[in-house]
Amino acid sequence: MSVKIAIGQLCSSSQHAQNLSIVASLIERAIKLDARVIFFPEATDYLSQNATHSRVLAKSSPTFVDDLQLKIKDINERYKSEKRAIDVSIGVHLPPSEQDILKGDDRVKNVLLYIDSSGVIRSSYTKLHLFDVDVPNGPILKESQSVQPGDQIPSIIDTPAGKLGCSICYDIRFPELALRLRSMGAQILCYPSAFTMKTGQAHWELLGRARAIDTQCYVVMPGQSGTHNVTEDTWSKTADSKTNPNSVTRMSWGHSMIINPWGDVIARSDETNNEPQLVVSDIDLKSMERVRVNMPLWQQRRLDLFDNNYSIT
Repeated sequence: MSVKIAIGQLCSSSQHAQNLSIVASLIERAIKLDARVIFFPEATDYLSQNATHSRVLAKSSPTFVDDLQLKIKDINERYKSEKRAIDVSIGVHLPPSEQDILKGDDRVKNVLLYIDSSGVIRSSYTKLHLFDVDVPNGPILKESQSVQPGDQIPSIIDTPAGKLGCSICYDIRFPELALRLRSMGAQILCYPSAFTMKTGQAHWELLGRARAIDTQCYVVMPGQSGTHNVTEDTWSKTADSKTNPNSVTRMSWGHSMIINPWGDVIARSDETNNEPQLVVSDIDLKSMERVRVNMPLWQQRRLDLFDNNYSIT
């Protein structure tokens, strides 16, 4: 039996409340379409001008998450009589902990939350691979200046659509993480992202299809899309913001898509639509199993030669 999932594509600003309103609207649209899980991009809570700005905005992100949990619970309650329910996967920032501060690390965390239909956070994954890249004729981005790297491979999440393995954006370039998640039982991999225009045009779809073929999993790719308004918040209008240069124009590639285990793109966003939008598709785990049986990669791996982290599941 197939299960419907959705991606909520948007262009987050630096204003938490504005972003939350869009997220809630997309969740409600998705539940009306009988989607059981909706996936949002990396950094849905905000995008910032620079590292200093991000540290300021992250202080309000726990409130964003609290309010989101309440909205998810409320939306699901309102559709309970119609036997509809939806879980939410969403990328946010979280401020450093007190222990981080004591260690002298005031960088924020880039986190993927999985929130169930009752509004309970069931999983929190912190991004492992940080985007420190100097692109020729493109942006110079040093994510590690403002973001702490994670240090744990995420657990697999049982969802209404299947077993989910979580990653974030730049993680997609490291196939060993995808292979480990498949070995742990993943049937679906998600890569919430805010890909740059240059790297998105070159590699976004190619990487997603490669990870789907590598792992024989469904791959869900929610992307931030468009030019972000990073001066919507109160801090941006203060004198302090003027003393923190190095602001950059933030543009994201978008092109959200869902890819099946054979590497086919089965749903994608409308490139001509600059408004928040849904990408919807069915997940068919029986079809996935046929792919795995017909091409039994996990039974053919040379574990005698390679790291046995990729054991058969």
